[in-house]
Amino acid sequence: MYKVSRGVMLIVLAASLLYSVRGQAQYAPSDEAGAVFVMNNSAVRNEVISFTRGRDGSIQKAGTFATGGRGSGGVTDPLESQGALTLSQDRSLLFAVNAGSGELSVFRVHGSNLALVSRAATQGSEPNAVAQHGNLVYVLNVGGSSNVVGFTLHFGGELRPIPHSIRFLTTNNSEAASLAFSPDGRFLLVSERATNNVEVFPVRSDGTLGSAVINSDLAPGTFAATIARNGAVIVSETGPNGGSNASTVSSYSLLTSGTLSPVSTGVPTLGDANCWNAVTPDGRYVYVSNAGSSTIAGFSIGTYGGLTPIGATVVGNNPTGSGNLDIAVSSDSKFLYSLNSGNGTIGIFGVQQDGTLINLGESEAISAKAGFNGIASF
Repeated sequence: MYKVSRGVMLIVLAASLLYSVRGQAQYAPSDEAGAVFVMNNSAVRNEVISFTRGRDGSIQKAGTFATGGRGSGGVTDPLESQGALTLSQDRSLLFAVNAGSGELSVFRVHGSNLALVSRAATQGSEPNAVAQHGNLVYVLNVGGSSNVVGFTLHFGGELRPIPHSIRFLTTNNSEAASLAFSPDGRFLLVSERATNNVEVFPVRSDGTLGSAVINSDLAPGTFAATIARNGAVIVSETGPNGGSNASTVSSYSLLTSGTLSPVSTGVPTLGDANCWNAVTPDGRYVYVSNAGSSTIAGFSIGTYGGLTPIGATVVGNNPTGSGNLDIAVSSDSKFLYSLNSGNGTIGIFGVQQDGTLINLGESEAISAKAGFNGIASF
């Protein structure tokens, strides 16, 4: 009886595996090179919308996947953050914040297909960004008593809260906008818009954080901070209030003390409302999103983090009024995508060897001014 049952089970298992492989193969066309994900941030039903990425950079809508939570709702950039939607280092998982219900959702990534595998309360209010390194995941809660909180990441995407991992930021109204791990995982950085600070927390062996080192950004309008492969910290800055084409970008070296040492500070982006930046996975370039000007500016990253404008600085133009928010670069460093909240499109650009961009058009894929936030690509 045991032999018969075991044989039947093996046949069923083999059939299910074959069905799974066929299903995935059918879902992922042979010319699919990757995927792009955006989040609708709906206060009723937060969802991730996925797009297949062709080898030529073109995208096509593939599916819509509920996070199981609620977003914040809103019109244009309601989360005011970078990293609301984040891929894991190995691109096998996708993390999505649910600002309205105070949760973090985790999806398993199968090409442009997603499967929700876990959801966890963020122990705070209005989560707006998430970062992952190895088996550590930290979430930024911007509402109420602004804080960061940590989780350990387990097999299958399960999140388990790290005891005593909550760390409060410098003020309840810090308007924190991003967080990022250093490449070696020894530090976690948080940018604060209200204070113009970048907090650097050392990461302890148990996953909790030590006391933060408070660094003042030398240019006004601190928004998002990203860390390049060589360890350079790159900060997008909107510029002084009332300025015209006054946005800038700065780079810093991250010292072992947690102090940020300036390298290139206040480099003009020749646009307005530079809030987001994306470093190419190969570490050669960083692009910034001038939302107020509907342009993309580009810079090469030097060995020690110095920033040099590419060409005339502005290397990409979206149609006037596009309001490009967050941006993402494909895992092969060949394409850049912009979340254009103003006209409800995703801008598509080809990255050339010299860092310049070729405009490959737009994809009408989202609802204009409907509160979309977050973009990720591989």
